[in-house]
Amino acid sequence: MSQNRRTSLFILSGIVLLAFVLRIYRSDTYGLFLDEKATILISQGIPIEGANQHDVFDKPNSPYFTPKEFWRPKTLADFNEAVSRSDIGHSPAYYAMLWSWIKVFGLSDLSIRFPSILFSTLTVLLVYFFVKRHIRLAPKTTDRLALISAFIATVEPLFIAHSHIARNYTMTFFLTLLATHVFLIIIEKEKARKASGRLYAGYGALVAISILSHYLSTTVFLSHGLYVLFFVRKWPVWTKLGLTFVVALSCVSLWMLFGGGQSTFGTLKYQAEFYRNLAETNPVNSGFGLILPATVPNVFWRALPIFADLVIFTNGLGTAIVGYRNFAVALLVGLLCIFVIHRYRNQRQTPQWVKFAIPALLLAGMLYYSIHPLQHLVLSAMLPFFYLLSLSLLEDFRPDDRPLLVFLIMLSLIPTLFLLLMAFRSGHTYGITQRYSGFSFPYVCILVALMIRKLFAQRLWFSLPLAAVLFIQAGFIALLLGQIYNDTAPKYTSFALTRSANPFWYSAQKIQELYTPGDTVLYPTLKRKEYTEIDKTGRPYDIIDAQMVNIYLPRDATYYQRIDTTERDKIVLVKGKTGQKITIFDLEGTKYRY
Repeated sequence: MSQNRRTSLFILSGIVLLAFVLRIYRSDTYGLFLDEKATILISQGIPIEGANQHDVFDKPNSPYFTPKEFWRPKTLADFNEAVSRSDIGHSPAYYAMLWSWIKVFGLSDLSIRFPSILFSTLTVLLVYFFVKRHIRLAPKTTDRLALISAFIATVEPLFIAHSHIARNYTMTFFLTLLATHVFLIIIEKEKARKASGRLYAGYGALVAISILSHYLSTTVFLSHGLYVLFFVRKWPVWTKLGLTFVVALSCVSLWMLFGGGQSTFGTLKYQAEFYRNLAETNPVNSGFGLILPATVPNVFWRALPIFADLVIFTNGLGTAIVGYRNFAVALLVGLLCIFVIHRYRNQRQTPQWVKFAIPALLLAGMLYYSIHPLQHLVLSAMLPFFYLLSLSLLEDFRPDDRPLLVFLIMLSLIPTLFLLLMAFRSGHTYGITQRYSGFSFPYVCILVALMIRKLFAQRLWFSLPLAAVLFIQAGFIALLLGQIYNDTAPKYTSFALTRSANPFWYSAQKIQELYTPGDTVLYPTLKRKEYTEIDKTGRPYDIIDAQMVNIYLPRDATYYQRIDTTERDKIVLVKGKTGQKITIFDLEGTKYRY
């Protein structure tokens, strides 16, 4: 092994270790939010609100239930019902994986989040090998590009945030990137007519598992299809890939027809009507966040931060940029910088004034920004960065390699563009959210790495000022990561209130400590609305607090418990001999319930 290869592997090992540390750090500090509660219940074959637990919570002759009854063995039909009722049926592959994981490693917060940590870390490693295999530059240049890409993926806030969440996203991001990797290997080998049936079978399996992990992964495979349509001119390849997709979608259709996915389309139709009605009648105070009608201006302003946050350089600018004048000045400064760079970057004798032009322009813009001047400074430098990306595509790659770069751009944009299309189709902006476009981020990391590599191949008179702006943006990213770790970044953590440690696990420990025969545990409840058939359980009150505590109680325990429909907040232990009421935990209304 050469010295350069050893050095690269050493650096890569450090990057992967850093990725793992950034992902596991504080990953079990905060308790589960609503979607994670769904995750842990579904993985055990239990829907939120217990539609398949009437024999536990709705016994005709007794209001009492025990952990032993709660943990009665579940059938495959129970798992199908749990997924269809609690997650629109879109993650059976993830729940099957998590069920197996929990069997071995248990139900702790760290345990159920650890697969997210692993998949997110593996994505960093896969980004490196993806670039090494598919980007054709000089060997040393490709290796540096691969390391830069892996580092960008390491510090990407979306990847770190979702590694702290027990949901299917990081698994799907990894699977779709792996599927794209295998897809490109197939295309490469077909040029030499050496693609094996095993490659197609593996690709088909990845397509099916990805879709069964998250339905919106189809946007990645739509990009694959467009690449074949535009750049592959071989009918045999079309035929083999077409058959592969037919087989993969046939496997998915089995879930849609006979598994929990059968309710998906009806639920999606209902949700489209429900959110459209909220957008038209109560867009601000609906309890679901800001939901607006899907007009062109509304979709544009809702999509702007989503597109901005795709690129780590522009992360946060979509919400920090305020006012048309500030925005126009920043763009004008960026365009003037591009003019200077384009005009003088290849001249052997650079005029002396040009060496100061870029920092002067960037600083001049600062005099006009009325709010968030540093963020507008970053915005003004972004146009030159995208100019550098276009230069890299034109100058660093042969014409035969450019289709791959177009493919990367397609993969970076199509998932988000699909969300906008669906917003117009459904009539509301609720679905325009960052996690649904997360499939794009690995490819954006590669494009960002191309910009960085191109920047430091330029002359110091304009690479240094732009590098200084990058340093400022790195400070904003560090602040954002601090907010994610401190649970104060709702955009990334999906909830508005900072959480405590898991109150349900704590309550289960206190019950085990204090319970004696004859005692009763009382659970609070809130009123609930049943909007569709899939929501219906026949109860006007919720039982999720009781479900979550029982998840952590011993499976063979016979603690007597019941729902107290007169109490909203407190989990209470009533001592049988004295009637003394001991507050186990005060859930404070909705504070710990969402």
